[in-house]
Amino acid sequence: MTIDEKVLEAFYNIISESKQEMYDRIAGDRTAYIAVVMENIRKDHNASAVIRTCDCFGIQNLHTIEKDVEYVVQREISKGASNWIDLHSHSEGENPGLDCVQNLKNQGYQIVSTTPHTDKTIQDIPIDKPIALVFGTEIHGISQDVLDISDHLVRIPMYGFTESFNVSVSAALTLSSLRGRLENSNQNWKLSHDEQVALKIQWCTKIVRDGEVVEHEIRRRILEKE
Repeated sequence: MTIDEKVLEAFYNIISESKQEMYDRIAGDRTAYIAVVMENIRKDHNASAVIRTCDCFGIQNLHTIEKDVEYVVQREISKGASNWIDLHSHSEGENPGLDCVQNLKNQGYQIVSTTPHTDKTIQDIPIDKPIALVFGTEIHGISQDVLDISDHLVRIPMYGFTESFNVSVSAALTLSSLRGRLENSNQNWKLSHDEQVALKIQWCTKIVRDGEVVEHEIRRRILEKE
């Protein structure tokens, strides 16, 4: 067993069987193959709804670009989903949005930005490489700097007078489509075993009192025995 596996085993001796079964099931459906990026979403309730959407679709990493805004999680809307996904805030530097997407590009993600001003849809995007989905504000959309560095621009088909969906609805529609395509593909898009173990340890620390302290003590005792 690896050290992380031993740490998880120790935590599983503390938490209930129902929690163990839930963590095993949900971690098995988690993915880092898709990442979601929100740029300067001004309405906290919309951004909080996107967190909930990400959790529902098994998206582990959500990046928030906060150049002109400060994002606050509204827990009554996110329904606690912020406890289970990894939030990455980007607010430092002259252009945090550009820094964020460039960093994701460097990690191997293709940058897919949503805009009504294109003919492509999410169905046209290849899924042979990880995807970072970028969403902007309903009024101003995604900044030009981010659009310029994007690998693909996609629209969500609409048939009414309104030009854009609410951002949480946009995220749900797009993620539903991508998740379905991945489920039916041969891509290796789920978290690896080691990544799942690390994630389950992280979740355990959130429900055990002084969880991070407990984890540190467990690791200390394991290392002493080795």
